[in-house]
Order: sequence, then C-alpha cells, then structure tokens
Amino acid sequence: MQNFTNRQNQVNGQREADAHGAPQESRLARGQRMLAAIDGSAGEHVVASLADIAPDFARYLLEFPFGDIYARPGLDLRSREIATIAALTALGHAQPQLKVHVAAGLNVGLSEEEIVETIMQMAVYAGFPAALNGLFSAREVFAAQRAGGGEGVTVEENA
Repeated sequence: MQNFTNRQNQVNGQREADAHGAPQESRLARGQRMLAAIDGSAGEHVVASLADIAPDFARYLLEFPFGDIYARPGLDLRSREIATIAALTALGHAQPQLKVHVAAGLNVGLSEEEIVETIMQMAVYAGFPAALNGLFSAREVFAAQRAGGGEGVTVEENA
C-alpha cells in the first residue's frame, strides 16, 4: 500500500508540475498567464483597477484562483468556466463577476447557447430570480461582443 501511495503522489506531483508550467514559474507568473488565456484584457483591467485600493488583493487574485486552481489538471478551461458561470449565477448577487466570466466563457470556446443553458439550469437549484439576473447579464455581454465591444464589460462595473 505504501508503494502505491508513493507512486500515486509522484504521478500527481508530475501532473501538477506539467499543468502549472515550468517548475520555476511562480504562482504569480502562472496566474498572469492563465488570466490572459481566460479573460484576455478584461482580466488585466480588473487587476489594474485594484492597484489603488488593494494591490495585495490583486496579487492574491492572480496567485490563488488563476495560478493555483485554474492551472490544475483535471478540467479544461471550458469546463471550469461552465462551473464558474453556474456558481456566479447561483449566488444571485455577483452580476459584475458573472459578466466577466460569461465573456471568459466565450473566450475559451463556449457558445452563447451553452452559456444560456448553463444559466437556465441554475433556475432549478438557485431559483428563477438568480437565473433571470444571469440571463440578463449574459444578454448584455453577448450584445457588447456583437457590437465589437471587446469583452463586453467595463472595469468599474466589474472590479
């Protein structure tokens, strides 16, 4: 049993090293890389908007969610964004962050239909008000994207 556990830990450690990039890459650098891949410039704007009030929080945002969690193996970015959109919809009070992640979902290859279906699914578990708010947020992002508004979100609204 001990040999199996040791082998499994070695395999898991290698998977983590592979997913997290080069072994010398810091959590911050990995987080910046992942944020850019997921959110594009919208993520950079959110981080920059924290510089004058909570620069440490901006670093935490890069290191933990993006440097540690998003970079893990086991789920692709599409799946992670579906889960994030569902969770933010279910919260019912995180529309600015939901808009950022709807745009991120589009950026990592989700279709508008997949995003709408994910949000509609939350009506069963989080209620109709949360799902309605989520759908209205998604509609705003989709419209901004179609109008050529980049990520479809603004810094002040979503920071």
